[in-house]
Amino acid sequence: MLDKTQVLEALQGVLDPELGKSIVDLGMVHDVEIDGGVVRFTLALTTLACPLRERMLNDAQRAITALDGVLDVQVTLREMTAQEKERIWPRQPQQPGLAAHLNHVQRVLAVMSGKGGVGKSTVTALLATALRRQGQRVGVLDADITGPSIPRMFGLHQVPPMSPAGIAPAETATGIKVISINLLLPDEDEAVVWRGPLISGAIQQFWSDVLWGDLDTLLVDLPPGTSDAALTVMQVLPLNGIVLVTSPQDLAGMVVRKAARLAWQLRVPILGLVENLSYAICPQCGEKIEVFGPSWGVRTALQLDVPFLGRLPLDPDLARRCDAGEIEGYALDVFQPIADSITQRVSMGATSR
Repeated sequence: MLDKTQVLEALQGVLDPELGKSIVDLGMVHDVEIDGGVVRFTLALTTLACPLRERMLNDAQRAITALDGVLDVQVTLREMTAQEKERIWPRQPQQPGLAAHLNHVQRVLAVMSGKGGVGKSTVTALLATALRRQGQRVGVLDADITGPSIPRMFGLHQVPPMSPAGIAPAETATGIKVISINLLLPDEDEAVVWRGPLISGAIQQFWSDVLWGDLDTLLVDLPPGTSDAALTVMQVLPLNGIVLVTSPQDLAGMVVRKAARLAWQLRVPILGLVENLSYAICPQCGEKIEVFGPSWGVRTALQLDVPFLGRLPLDPDLARRCDAGEIEGYALDVFQPIADSITQRVSMGATSR
């Protein structure tokens, strides 16, 4: 005779495609009932907007239908509670760092893309420069442990000094404070071959063991993806919001949508979306040329129901200045309205979906 154990065993083989684990092990299956040949249960999703929910639902129904004696499968969908989500993404216990009692950071913003190569580090550096020109006290925490590029953009190469109170961040020509793993390596070309826990530990140390002092804004440059580094930043740091960065390709938009869903699941506000590498300006006639195809930025922002902050061009002068460590000298005519929108959204207390 069909029983609850058989149903759970069948569902054990159904995976959440994004998390790669059984929906039973993830605590998504609830309230299993068997009435004759009818099986009913509740499937709790990390978000009801999950793009793969139909796939999981169909997989679950097929798995149960394959059992002897099953005539019908009825599934109720709901969103996980905060406590249930915490079971999947447990918060890291945060120990006070060496410099924690000396630091006073007004707001923390993360720049995230999900996909590599779209220019999130460039957007981070431009935003830091724009805020600094407004008179803010600004810091940049380079959380891209295995692919750091922030120090090079600002022309920083010296190892920051250590003290009993913590690590002193490097300072740029205009006074932006920066910490990055590349500043701590004997050779900036040395590869950082670390697994997730070490990366997470380094990010936590950059937050609590660095002498940031008094900052109006700390910007966090996140690496691509939605795994350890992103989870650590969203769970450990008191984020006031995330800026998403994409490029014109729909492929980039797809990956950014994954990053947005992670932010929603962890209840971190999304301030808006920036499309980088959106176009180039012809030096002869001034025409805008969409080098990588038509813009998808507005469409992606509408799909995510977040503000579209603006488009940034493919600019050879910006590339040259980044390579030369002179990004603070770049003209911000195009970027300044984006920075102003981000500042306004933060001051209004933007909330996620």
